[in-house]
Amino acid sequence: MADLPSPQKPMRVGVIGYGLSGASFHARLLAAEPAFVLSAVSTRNAEAVARDWPDARVLSVDALLEDPTLELVVITSPNDSHAALARRALLAGKHVVVEKPFTLDSGEAFQLGTLAREQNLRLTVFHNRRWDGDFLTVSQLLAEGRLGKLYSFESHFDRLRPQVKKRWKEEAGPGGGLLWDLGAHLVDQSLRLFGLPESVSADLGQQRPGAQAVDWFHLLLRYGELRVILRSGSVVHEPWPRFVLHGEEDAFIKYGLDPQEEQLKAGLLPGAQGWGAEPSERHGRLSRGGSVPTQRGRYEQFYGQLASAIHGNGEVPVTAESAAEVIRVIEAAQRSASEGRRVSLA
Repeated sequence: MADLPSPQKPMRVGVIGYGLSGASFHARLLAAEPAFVLSAVSTRNAEAVARDWPDARVLSVDALLEDPTLELVVITSPNDSHAALARRALLAGKHVVVEKPFTLDSGEAFQLGTLAREQNLRLTVFHNRRWDGDFLTVSQLLAEGRLGKLYSFESHFDRLRPQVKKRWKEEAGPGGGLLWDLGAHLVDQSLRLFGLPESVSADLGQQRPGAQAVDWFHLLLRYGELRVILRSGSVVHEPWPRFVLHGEEDAFIKYGLDPQEEQLKAGLLPGAQGWGAEPSERHGRLSRGGSVPTQRGRYEQFYGQLASAIHGNGEVPVTAESAAEVIRVIEAAQRSASEGRRVSLA
């Protein structure tokens, strides 16, 4: 059983992996949260760690997991390693953050949630786009009933990357491809708004020359009369709107991506001037009600809420069970595409 840490002493954190996620997201968001201190990193890129965080030790995965001074482990390694590393970290007595997607098997995801409860440890998944400013704005519009009864919801996350890159995210192995990457974000946001769908229909494609993994997808989620469309492509010169919602009383259209990822890459941290803010020209519009200011994005809320949960105050920011439901939908989408049929989740 894990003891509650002292609220006065920062918790020491070890990060496994120092690619885009580990370096640009987790390390910088941890630096902005006084409840945590980055103490160790497991990576082959020791020079980058020494440059960015000179006080952090570079350890092997085994040494990091066995280090008794570390209270929290953040897993940002390739997708097919998430489940095994999360299990090892929990059994080593660590609280755990897992980069999305949580696992590649929904049953395994639910089992990890059970293990964390048995160990009296906190386990959460980094579905950071729950705190995108545009998603927070959409959530508020729906909560307030501004659109009336909703009939259609479209969410697009497009890129212009016509050349296949040599990296694990674009390889044919387990967990590669756009559905597991950006699709996990879109599915999670949909489940936050509407819950688990009645059924899933999917078309998955490998469009670019040399593509080994899914680089285009179209998902249709059914909720009674409501239809939810989730789409992403790798060769999109003029992006579709980020969100399109049509309701009985009004419609809402929003272009552009949340700015927090680019701000983190540029070295900006939460609390800095302009953090999470979107310029007025990027605000969405109601068909009848005009411009709707975009809420400020709040990625910093993830680690702030996690710190509170570890100290015994409230729930983790993303429960293992909610992240497991995301995997269920992705699994259903894969079955739908391979079998050419609608897959029921009822």
